Amino acid sequence: MTATLVQPSNPALRDPAWTGRLFWFIALLILLVPAFVATEFRPWILLEPENLKVSSKFLADFFPPQTNPEFLLLIAKEAWRTIAIATAGTFLALVLAIPMTLISTRVLSISSLSGRMHLLPFAVRQVIRWILIILRSVPELIWALVFVRVVGLGPAAGVLAIGLTYSGMLGKVYTEILESGEHHVATNLMRNGSSRLQAFFYGVLPQNSTELTSYTVYRWECAIRASAVLGFVGAGGLGQQLDNSMRMFNGGEVATILIVFMLLVGLADLLSAWLRKVMQ
Repeated sequence: MTATLVQPSNPALRDPAWTGRLFWFIALLILLVPAFVATEFRPWILLEPENLKVSSKFLADFFPPQTNPEFLLLIAKEAWRTIAIATAGTFLALVLAIPMTLISTRVLSISSLSGRMHLLPFAVRQVIRWILIILRSVPELIWALVFVRVVGLGPAAGVLAIGLTYSGMLGKVYTEILESGEHHVATNLMRNGSSRLQAFFYGVLPQNSTELTSYTVYRWECAIRASAVLGFVGAGGLGQQLDNSMRMFNGGEVATILIVFMLLVGLADLLSAWLRKVMQ
C-alpha cells in the first residue's frame, strides 16, 4: 500500500514562521491605514470620467514631441548645462564629504585603538556627524532658494545647493560603508605607526572602493534628476527650460525635455554598471 502524506490543518504546524509573518502583516496594516487616511490616498478617483478626460487631454498634448532643430539645439545646450551642474555639485559634495568622513569614521580613529575613544576626538566626531545631519536634512530645493537670492539666477545656485545637501548624504553613507566593512588591516596599520590617511588608502579604501564608487555615481544620477526641480526656482539647466515650456502649455516641448532627462539617467546607469564591472 502507498502511504498517503496528510498535511496538518494547523498553519503553524505547516509553517513554523507563519505566526510571525501574520503578526508583522497585521502590524503593517495597522501602520499603513492611518497613513493612507492622513494623506487622503484615494486612487480610484483617477478612474472617474471627468478626471480621465482631464488626464487624457494632458497626455495628448505631449504628442508629438517637439523636434524643431532650433529647439533641439537649445535642449542640447541645456542638457550639457544640466550635466555640468550635476557634476560640479557632486564634486563639491565630495570635497566636503571626504574630509568629514575621515574625521567621523571610528575605524580610522587612532585614539580608539586602546578600546575607548578619547573625549576630544569623540566630541569632534560627534560635531562632524551633526554637521552631516544638518546638511542632508535641508532639501536641495531650500538651499537653491537661498542661493538664488545670494548669487542670482543661474547654474551656480544649483551647484551650491547640490553640493551642500549631497555632502551630508555622501558623508553619512561613506561613514556607514567604511565602518561596516572589514577593518582589521586598517587597525593593524595604525597600530604599527601608520597615519589615518595611510590606513584609509591602503587598508579601508581597497576593500570598499566598488561600493563607494557605485554610490557616488548613483548620487550623481540623483543630482541630474534634482536639477529638474532646482530649475523651477531659477537654478538653470533643463529644469528651468521645462518650467518655461510648462508655463507656455507647450506639451510637445515638455515631452522632448522629459525624453532627454530619461536618456541622461539611462546614460548615468550605464556608466555606473561599467564602473562596477571595471573595478571588480
